Amino acid sequence: MDTLSYKTVSANKNTVNKEWVVIDAEGQTLGRMSTIVAKFLRGKYKPNYTPHVDCGDNVIVINASKINLTGNKWDSKSYIRHTGYPGGQRSLTAKEMYSKDPARLVENAVKGMLPKNKLGAAIYRNLKVYAGADHGQEAQKPKVININELK
Repeated sequence: MDTLSYKTVSANKNTVNKEWVVIDAEGQTLGRMSTIVAKFLRGKYKPNYTPHVDCGDNVIVINASKINLTGNKWDSKSYIRHTGYPGGQRSLTAKEMYSKDPARLVENAVKGMLPKNKLGAAIYRNLKVYAGADHGQEAQKPKVININELK
């Protein structure tokens, strides 16, 4: 019996296999789609997933302007930020943020699902979100992922 087959495989940045994937957000619910995008960014769909290594894929989200929110979240969901000055708290509803930049809805949802440390910041840089159907990463030959077939 070969005992080497029972070794635990731990990925590092030299052995990781990063790919490019495209996810179409048209008609998808924001939170449900964002969890799948966050799993691809972390690499949790890969058999050699290692929690402390950036082993996820580069993800391109297209058609972010065709995303859905359920219930009355367009009016009740608020995004709060602070300018850094006293009394500088600002808030936007989902509808206001969507009118400014639809891609920021998806970016904020995915960023909130990533780790809040240096690794999370590095993983977040692997996300590209576009409001329309065209993207600038055709040279990377990304795979198209149908998220309706995933769990």
